[in-house]
Amino acid sequence: MHPRTLFRSAALALAVSFTLGAPSAFAAEKAATAAAATKVERKPIAQGLYELAFSPTQNAVFVASSGGFGDAAGPSQVLRLNPETLAVEKAIPLERKAFGVVLDDAHNRLYVGNTVDTSVTVVDTAQNKAVGIVQLMEKKVGKDGKAAYTHDLRELVVDPANNRLYVTGHSGEGSVLFVVDTQSLKLINTIPGLGNAKAPGLVFDAANKRVLTSNLLGEVVTVGTESAKVEQRFKVTAEQPMNLALDPTGKRLFVTDQGLEMIRKYQGNSIPGFVSKHPGQRVLVLDPKTGKELASIPTDAGPLGLLLDAPRHRLYVTNREAGTVTAYDSNSYKQLATYAVPTHPNSLALDAKNNVLYVTIKNGEKDEKGSEESVARIAL
Repeated sequence: MHPRTLFRSAALALAVSFTLGAPSAFAAEKAATAAAATKVERKPIAQGLYELAFSPTQNAVFVASSGGFGDAAGPSQVLRLNPETLAVEKAIPLERKAFGVVLDDAHNRLYVGNTVDTSVTVVDTAQNKAVGIVQLMEKKVGKDGKAAYTHDLRELVVDPANNRLYVTGHSGEGSVLFVVDTQSLKLINTIPGLGNAKAPGLVFDAANKRVLTSNLLGEVVTVGTESAKVEQRFKVTAEQPMNLALDPTGKRLFVTDQGLEMIRKYQGNSIPGFVSKHPGQRVLVLDPKTGKELASIPTDAGPLGLLLDAPRHRLYVTNREAGTVTAYDSNSYKQLATYAVPTHPNSLALDAKNNVLYVTIKNGEKDEKGSEESVARIAL
């Protein structure tokens, strides 16, 4: 595992197992899983797949491929997939390794996080080519005399109406929020205060002019997009708050609480006085203005990615260790279906018009080194 990608979404590889329900509930869940499995198609695409996005404008799925690491690594690229067949329609070469993505469909732009280079590559989705790189930070010389980036990247969110891109910069010594002008493709601000820990989660709240982030101190931190500063922070009961999703009403924040032993050890070694009080393996539902816990939804092992389809009242979660995607009613929080997508389902994208879910699937330790990773298509 590359050291700079330890806490990227696709690097969270292990979790503690979790069993749900009485025998009758288990039987019902098995039946739902069997029915759901018939709707899943998957295809190996390339090495080092990470996040993906569906473009209604282009009628295409765009997926980031870092190419992996080491001697067997492939090229870094964004792959344009046919949404029906998952066939690669276009390979868009990149100069730097690709990880996180966010789509600005109105402007035919895909922003790609170059985690290990602390930069963002801009892809024109209409022309199928990279059109620029935004460097977010320069290397600094450390005590060992070597130059390196002090922060790496994870999530990106875009505010198309105001031509802004927000990117979290990770560091145990102080995570930050980078702000990019998407017209000039220039870094215009670096906002500190996201906490002295990795800051995995990021979501944009346009109605309230803010972005919300999570960190491994068990906090949710709110940054005002107009004030350009931290406006609120509160402790939450999630010990390992990862990805975030916000209800369009602004009244509920969904947070995956992963429960990974590797992260628990990291927290014990890096946070003074840390004592684990919850095993995770759930989605926590919070009031985003107060941090009050509204619900705790049990999941399969290793919940990571989540996607809220508010019009259909559906919440989808990738369970990285369990090798499943689970679907919930986002109002009642009842589990509705389980889709088997082993080994490590990672990120999600939705074709809302056709009600189709796309999932990137990472390889496991038992898979052949250098083998291609997959994308799954789930007709919901």
